[in-house]
Amino acid sequence: MKKTALNSIHKELGAKMVEFAGWEMPVQYGGVRQEHLAVRKSAGLFDVSHMGEIEVRGKDAIKFCQWITTNDVKKVAVFQAQYTLLCNNEAGVVDDVIIYKFSDEHFLFCVNASNSDKDYAWIKKEENKFEVEVLDKSPEYSQIAIQGPDSKSILSVAIGKGLDNIKKFRFKIINWNGYDMIVARTGYTGEEGFEIFLPWEGAPSLWMKLMESGKEYGIKPCGLAARDTLRIEMGYSLYGHEIDEDINPLEAGLERYIKLDGDDFIGKVELKKSLDNGLSNRLVGFELLERGIPRQGYKIFKNGASLGNVTSGTLSPSLEKSIGLGYLSSKENDDRIQIQIRDTFRDAKIVKIPFYSK
Repeated sequence: MKKTALNSIHKELGAKMVEFAGWEMPVQYGGVRQEHLAVRKSAGLFDVSHMGEIEVRGKDAIKFCQWITTNDVKKVAVFQAQYTLLCNNEAGVVDDVIIYKFSDEHFLFCVNASNSDKDYAWIKKEENKFEVEVLDKSPEYSQIAIQGPDSKSILSVAIGKGLDNIKKFRFKIINWNGYDMIVARTGYTGEEGFEIFLPWEGAPSLWMKLMESGKEYGIKPCGLAARDTLRIEMGYSLYGHEIDEDINPLEAGLERYIKLDGDDFIGKVELKKSLDNGLSNRLVGFELLERGIPRQGYKIFKNGASLGNVTSGTLSPSLEKSIGLGYLSSKENDDRIQIQIRDTFRDAKIVKIPFYSK
């Protein structure tokens, strides 16, 4: 298994380590609930160095990024980030990514760990159609996320720089301790927060500094499990669950990131056709009305008829109820459903996403 630059620190902190996308990663430290609530109430620190980074440089960088992604890259300003999708010609999702614009000729893609090699190959095969160079920068970067209402205060103290001028989905290059860091006001928790890209070897010193600066705020190191419960409460899609190469992103409720009235991009023809023909499924959120925890793959029923499958589910630490996401037929209008948990059927009701809000 691959190991991040923080691997030994996680083990010293008593983290339970698991294999994830070929990496040895911390799934939890003292407990998922405590880590989750720390992010909602104060701050949590995540090692996300397993994520991939792919660089695009060249004269045609904007045209190239416009062609391979579904959102409108032309609207992205310098030092702004944008959530977008890579789609295949069949209107399935290759990956969901965040792109960072440094200039008209320089972009950085942050891609999911499980898709890093696949995404690089997929992006690379389009390279010869444009005047660009595509480079896999993943081995060069560590990435740390600090999330929660106190994250800005903690990070400002740690790096000795004010962060008030970094707006949401914007970023800045900040030199700290001799390292040039990309400090982005982005995250995957629904909270105030920052994601920091820095040279691989710089991660341990930054992690320890953030833990030290955040001590008075009650900062906690957080693992993959809390990252998952936090994103489920917000209804955020996760690759391999709500989206994959066989799932239409319009059915996943991601239409605001797909500009069908703009320039051509890979998958646009089929996406537009699916919208014109009517979508057959839709992603919904639900909460259980009885005891039980919904898990990926559990079936969704209505009056004995199978309607679809659960894609994600958890016992929400913030709401103290069981919640989940799943696909139903777009023709289904009733808000009452049942979730099959082993040999029993538990009543549930469809609710609005996100489940959690301040």
